[in-house]
Amino acid sequence: MPITATATPGPLLLTPTDHTLVMIDFQSQMAFATKSIDAVLLRNNAALVAHAAAGFGVSTILTTVAEKTFSGPMFQEITEAFPEQALLDRTSMNTWEDEAVIREVNAIAKPRLVFCGLWTSVCIVGPTLSALAQGYEVYVIADACGDVSDEAHERAMDRMVQAGVRPLTSLQYMLELQRDWARTETYDMTTGIARKFGGAYGLGIIYAKTMFGASEGAH
Repeated sequence: MPITATATPGPLLLTPTDHTLVMIDFQSQMAFATKSIDAVLLRNNAALVAHAAAGFGVSTILTTVAEKTFSGPMFQEITEAFPEQALLDRTSMNTWEDEAVIREVNAIAKPRLVFCGLWTSVCIVGPTLSALAQGYEVYVIADACGDVSDEAHERAMDRMVQAGVRPLTSLQYMLELQRDWARTETYDMTTGIARKFGGAYGLGIIYAKTMFGASEGAH
């Protein structure tokens, strides 16, 4: 039977309103042991995710562990994107075992969850596998997570993907929310975040603006 194509997005693509973003334990004390990704790049990617989520109005949960006693405050690049939002501090390594976090997940009540956090094998494996077991559709922003070694990060990602988690990257996340440069209400915001946090892609946007003026970010 012939298939007829239509100019419509697939249902697996994320939109700003169909998911909750959960950002976990982006704190200075534990960042020292993160070796699978450069700490500055990790902070940059997490900041891109946070500012994109805030700009697109994504429902977002920010959570820390032992902030006052050990791990320190959440990265400023993240909290400045959500200046009025309270952080949920925990004692549990598995965010999904914290009642305050789960109350917030239930209050927002969206079936898709997107996670990123400091240590892939601890901050992210626990809640993603727990959320999958309870019927949620789960995504992980792989380059907005890190671990004590490449092996630790990769095996954690393998374990989650094998269980059904869908991986993506920080820049992919933001551009999937924008998805069409004709959406002029978020065009300047998206290209501005890309310029500030988007690495080589951001440099490309600066170059395009310099060379072509109004065609900035068109490709």
